[in-house]
Order: sequence, then structure tokens, then C-alpha cells
Amino acid sequence: MSSLSLTASLKQAGLRLTPQRVAICQFLLESKDHPTAVMIYEHLRSRYPSLSPMTVYNTLKALVELGQVNALGHAGDNTVHYDANISPHLHLACIRCHRIVDVPCDCLSGLDETVRRTSGYQLLGACLMFYGLCPTCQPSGVS
Repeated sequence: MSSLSLTASLKQAGLRLTPQRVAICQFLLESKDHPTAVMIYEHLRSRYPSLSPMTVYNTLKALVELGQVNALGHAGDNTVHYDANISPHLHLACIRCHRIVDVPCDCLSGLDETVRRTSGYQLLGACLMFYGLCPTCQPSGVS
């Protein structure tokens, strides 16, 4: 996915394409860290002093509602994380450091089509998250 498709979706939803919204889209696409709204705001506010937290939240809400970004829920930190990779994949969330990583999984191939066909839903995204402790956060000797 490109920042062009995210921004085109925002424009189609009737939102103005401000430099701040374009930067939010670009950050989401470049991030491998599954950022929160606060992380996005903190990262961009020095370059865009007029950026407000509400702009970040409203932009994320629109992208989620358009099916262009997945809201992953929390990673033990009671904060929603976001992912611009909407292709079927698994997530592993560490409940101690709150890091979320992607795990490609062939087992999900075709699952979205099966769900769509059997349910009649128009799918906008999916999230399958496993929780645990990453190797760095595990006590020594635990695997």
C-alpha cells in the first residue's frame, strides 16, 4: 500500500488533505512498530507545530472506518495500536514492553475469503493477536 492510497481514501471520505494528514499516513506506512496515536503525535509534532492530537485521532478513526488501517487493540498497555498492513497476518504482543511484531502465516491464506463468503460481511480488516513475553522480557531460562 502507498501513502497515495491512504490519502486518496481520506479525500474520498471528505477530509482535507493537509500536510499533517499526509504525514500521519506516511508515518503509518513506514512504521514497523504498530504505533499508538500518542506515538504518532509525539513523532510528528516537532515538524508540524500546528498538529493537534485530535487531528491524529480523527485521521486514524477515518482510516480504520475506511478499512485502510487496522486498530489492533492494546498490547498490555490499554492503548490502541495501529497497523497500515491490512493483509492477513498474525501479531505477537509483549505484555511487558508492549511491542507488537508481525508474523506472516500461510494458515491465514484464504481465511478472509471464507469468512466473507460464509458470512456475507464486507470485510474491512482483521486482527489476530497473541499475547506473551518477547525474548528480551522473558526471565532467563523461560522459553
